[in-house]
Amino acid sequence: MGTGLKEQLSSLLCYLQDPVLVARFQQLCGVRGAFAKSEAGINGGGGGERAERARQRVADPGGKVEKSRCNNNGVANGTGGPGAAGDPVAVKPLRRNSLTGDSGHEFHINNRLLYYLFTCGTELGNELFYISFFPFLVWNVDPLVARRLIILWVWVMYVGQCTKDVMRWPRPASPPVVKVEVFYNSEYSMPSTHAMSGTAVPLATLLLTQDRWEDVIVGFFYSLLILLFFSPALEVIDTFHQINRYAPILIISLHAGLGLFSFTLDTWSTSRGDTAQILGTGAGIAVATHVNYQLAVIVDPTASMLPLQLPPLSFGLVGLCLLRFVLGVLVILVTRAVMKALTIPLVCWVVGISSKDVRKARQNMQVELPYRYIVYWTVGFSAFCIVPCLFVYIGLS
Repeated sequence: MGTGLKEQLSSLLCYLQDPVLVARFQQLCGVRGAFAKSEAGINGGGGGERAERARQRVADPGGKVEKSRCNNNGVANGTGGPGAAGDPVAVKPLRRNSLTGDSGHEFHINNRLLYYLFTCGTELGNELFYISFFPFLVWNVDPLVARRLIILWVWVMYVGQCTKDVMRWPRPASPPVVKVEVFYNSEYSMPSTHAMSGTAVPLATLLLTQDRWEDVIVGFFYSLLILLFFSPALEVIDTFHQINRYAPILIISLHAGLGLFSFTLDTWSTSRGDTAQILGTGAGIAVATHVNYQLAVIVDPTASMLPLQLPPLSFGLVGLCLLRFVLGVLVILVTRAVMKALTIPLVCWVVGISSKDVRKARQNMQVELPYRYIVYWTVGFSAFCIVPCLFVYIGLS
């Protein structure tokens, strides 16, 4: 009976890994690729091989690509993906991936409402959202909630990114799948960290990228498991960040060590830089929490002040919140731009790697880890310490 159940689960996983399922869902949502017949792999599995090369990954230290028990190219299996015949003539190019050089396939949008809805939903799991949402919570809502939310976010994303490099499940073959978002094409898919962050933050992240159904489902339940484990420890961790005299040193060392560990799990991919970015942001915010507590820049409400009452909504309050948000985001963006311009050449010079080809240099662990960590440590520290101090100085606190 156990063997039969195992075979059924294996068959279900093989079925869910079929890229044709993703392609059909994309067509249902009005996204159609402009694949030529030869490119679509009708006569063979060429599309799957190209997708494997595009991922630029190896699955074991020996350099041999790990072959799944299930063929990742549903078209080559004979299931037959959505054909190119009858596709709209007009196509739109995808944005270029500045790290890998991948420009993706051209595609046509038949349902603009769904496309832009899903695109906006996907952005809820990207840097632009985090760099505006978390600071907004600190500056205008509740710093305590923001700090503890970020602790959960850092651990959920870190565990999720590391799990990808342990599981090593490739993304579905393209074609037949349309690469609507190419930035994450060089990293593995299981579990979906978009689904994990959308569950943990929590905000519902609508996906129209290259995640299979089981990637999203596993990401959802995986984040719930991490939340169950870390939620009871939030107060202890947050208090440690604030009052322990050695907290800054331990925080920086721990997050840097976790980054080094994650970089040893597999070969280069965009997920490694994302992991360093998340850890750097979390470390910067944690150190800022310690500094804020010591300088009394941000004071948490006492138990006697709870529950907090919302202030009456007025044009003045809305204007003040918007002014804080715009000014704070400008400071963060300027900080990030300056640190990026300074850090890459500096790190390349320190480790003895040419900075002429930035894309190639950043595929080296000695460059990517310190570059991302330093830049986003500064961004996190600025958002939670420098900007609040600026608000106090100019009377916007």
